[in-house]
Amino acid sequence: MLELLTMIKQTLREAVIEAGNKKVAIGHFNVSDSTGVWAVFNAARKLNVPVIIGVSEGERDFIGVRQIVALVKSIREEFDYPVYLNADHTYTFERVRQAIDAGFDSVIFDGAKLSLEENITQAKECVVYAKASGRDVLVEGELGYIGQSSKILDAIPEGVDLDEVSLTHPEDARRFVEETGVDLLAPAVGNIHGMLKGGSNPSLNIEVVKKVREASGVPLVLHGGSGNSADDFKKAIASGVDIVHINTELRVAYKKGIMLSLQENPEEVAPYKFFKQGLQNMTKLVEEKLTLFNNL
Repeated sequence: MLELLTMIKQTLREAVIEAGNKKVAIGHFNVSDSTGVWAVFNAARKLNVPVIIGVSEGERDFIGVRQIVALVKSIREEFDYPVYLNADHTYTFERVRQAIDAGFDSVIFDGAKLSLEENITQAKECVVYAKASGRDVLVEGELGYIGQSSKILDAIPEGVDLDEVSLTHPEDARRFVEETGVDLLAPAVGNIHGMLKGGSNPSLNIEVVKKVREASGVPLVLHGGSGNSADDFKKAIASGVDIVHINTELRVAYKKGIMLSLQENPEEVAPYKFFKQGLQNMTKLVEEKLTLFNNL
């Protein structure tokens, strides 16, 4: 299984470096089923840009850990296309190991709710395992709590503070990267998981993005991108963000498409027919985000 996702000529590491050099960002889109996989891939292929498919612990449990690897592998090989697979928000070393062994290109150890010292200890263990895997698996660490649920929110998630004192400190970011050896860092820079009702989330703190990028010395990953403005994305990418995560907006688009389809055809019972509008909605949204992230 170790060679499963190594067929494409450009590795994820190389794609991230290239994105940084070009001052663009790779779009990362979470999926829960094969419909989502095709929506993300079709949009990326149309625009001819690399893309990352992400699955959280819950999402990959629903699809199947090795099954999502096999699906992405088959698409990558058939189309010879730079579509990558990331194990999003993974909270234990055991689940990190499971994803690496299954063949994921990258994995996020999310220790944002831990103390800095414990976060460092556990993230370092994940890095050591990834380096010993025999493949170039990227490990991302998370520093700063931004919530955990990708859903529509009535208010800022409990436990999330957006004042600058509560965001990721540049010195902590430097120490975290130096002591863990992570390849990527997901900081708290005013972003939140989920999307506030009305669709507009608080503005990002671009100065913190710049300071954390300079201090950490590694590419930054912006989580909780649903609901952020185009201007915020452009400024964040110019300041050191190389990967942007979108999940909630995609879920909303999918749901609305299916609901509309069933309203128009209430007697339809074939999933591949009433899922079609959901697929189209997601594909359109991914294309719009990738166009923005890649300055197209």
